[in-house]
Amino acid sequence: MSVSSLMVCIVLLLGGQYRVQAEDARPVFRAGAATSNITPPLGELIVGGWRPIPATNIHDELHARCVVLDDGKTQLAIVICDNVGIPVEVYDLAKRQIHEATGIPASHVLTAATHTHSATTARGPLKTLPETELSDYQKFIAHRISDGVRRALAQLEPARIGWGSIDEPSELFNRRWFVNDASLLSNPFGGIDQVRMNPPRGSSKLDRPAGPTDPEISFVSLQGTDGHPIALLANYSLHYVGGVRSGDVSADYFGYFAKFIGKKLGASDQSPPFVGILSNGTSGDVNNINFPEKSTQKYRSYEKMQEVAEKIASRVYEAHQDIDFHDWVPLAAKQDNLTLKTRQPTPEMIEYFANITTGDDNDPRRRHSREEIYADRIAKIQTAPKQIEIQLQTLRIGDLAIAAIPFEVFTETGLELKDLSPFADTFTIELANGSYGYLPTPEQHRLGGYETWLGSNYVEKEATTKIVAKLLEMFESLQQESLN
Repeated sequence: MSVSSLMVCIVLLLGGQYRVQAEDARPVFRAGAATSNITPPLGELIVGGWRPIPATNIHDELHARCVVLDDGKTQLAIVICDNVGIPVEVYDLAKRQIHEATGIPASHVLTAATHTHSATTARGPLKTLPETELSDYQKFIAHRISDGVRRALAQLEPARIGWGSIDEPSELFNRRWFVNDASLLSNPFGGIDQVRMNPPRGSSKLDRPAGPTDPEISFVSLQGTDGHPIALLANYSLHYVGGVRSGDVSADYFGYFAKFIGKKLGASDQSPPFVGILSNGTSGDVNNINFPEKSTQKYRSYEKMQEVAEKIASRVYEAHQDIDFHDWVPLAAKQDNLTLKTRQPTPEMIEYFANITTGDDNDPRRRHSREEIYADRIAKIQTAPKQIEIQLQTLRIGDLAIAAIPFEVFTETGLELKDLSPFADTFTIELANGSYGYLPTPEQHRLGGYETWLGSNYVEKEATTKIVAKLLEMFESLQQESLN
C-alpha cells in the first residue's frame, strides 16, 4: 500500500471515529415519573361545599403526580396534586426541599392543584393572607411533593416525547348565564347582578351563556426508547364533576382519568409504574351541566365522573395514535412575580353587613342565603394586605408552551393565551403555584355573578389583563432564547 493510500485510510478511520464520538456526545432526552400519596387523615375538613364537613371515608386515595424531564442541560418538574387549592407557601416549601436535594431550581418546578371538591383543605383562613405557620397537613403535602419529584428523578431513563390535542366539547358548558328574571340575580351585597352562576336547570328563564368553553384536550406523552409508556400529562378546561357521597374523599374525575389512560396505553402492569395525570385547564366558569336541558338521567355516586374520565381518556388515546415522538427536544422555563392590588370592601358593603343580624336567617333585611358567609369573608379581607405578589410561570417543551396561573381562570383567558402565544401549541394550567380565588376578565366583572363577588375574587379587576401581558412577554422571551 502506498503512503498516500495509507494516509487516506487513516483519515477515513479517524473521521469515522470522530463521527461516532460526536454522535455519542449528543444530549440524551430522559424522563421519569412517580406518584406520592397525599391522602389526609379522617376528620380533616372537606371544603368543596359552602360549609366544611369532616372527612369520614376515603373513596379513593389522593396523589401528587410527578413528571421530571431532562434534555441533557435543563431539567423540568411538573407536579399535579389532588386538592381543591394549595397556597403558595406550601409549594415554596416543597420547591426549597426539591432544590436542596436535587439542584432543580424553583423556577423549573411547576406545581398545581386539580380543584377536586372532595379533598380536604390545604388552605388557610383567607386566600390573600400569607401563611406564616403551616399546618401538619400542609407540611405533609410539601414533603410528599418533594419526595415525588426526587423519586421521579431517580426513575429517569432515555425517553421519547410527543404531544397533541383533540376536542371533546360534549362535557363543557359555561355556568354563567344571562336570565330574564331579576329574582335569580340577587347577590349577598344587597345588589342585582347581570348574570347568574348555575341557574335552575331547564328553566324557561334562561337566556344565553355569558362566556365560551374550550373543548381542546391537550396532552404530552412520554415513552421509553423501546416504546413502553412512562407518563402522560393531559389538560382539560372542565371544573370538577362531583357526585360523591357526603364525607367521602376522592380525586374526582382527575383520578379516574389517570387510571383509565394507563389501561388504554397498555401500562397496567409495569415497573416502574406508569403515571397518568390530568391537569385543570382554564375552567373557572365552566362545568358539565347542560343548563337548557332538564336532567332526566339519574347517576349513582361516582358514576358521572367515571363517564367523563372515560370519555376524555378515550379521546386522548384516539389522538395518541397519530402524534410524532421526538428523541430530543429543548426544555426551558421562566418564572416572574407580578404585584396585584387586592380589592377592598366599600363603605357601603361594610355598612350593609353591619346591619345584618348574624346567624338569624329570619332577619327581614336578609335577602341572600350567602350573606353571612360573605360578611365573614369581608371582615377577614379588611385585615389582609392591600397588595399581593403572585408567581407566574411558563415552560417550553420543544414547540409546546405551558402557562401556569395561580387562580381559577376563566376560559376566555385560556383561549386568548392560545391565540396570542408565539408557540405552535399552548395550554394553561390553573391553580398553579398558589390559590388566590377566581380570575374573571374585566368584562365579566361588569356582569357580576358569584365568581366576581368580593370574597370569591380578591384581586383588582384588571388583573387578567396584566397577567396575560406578562405571560405573553415570558413566552416571547422563551422563544427568543431558542433562536439565539
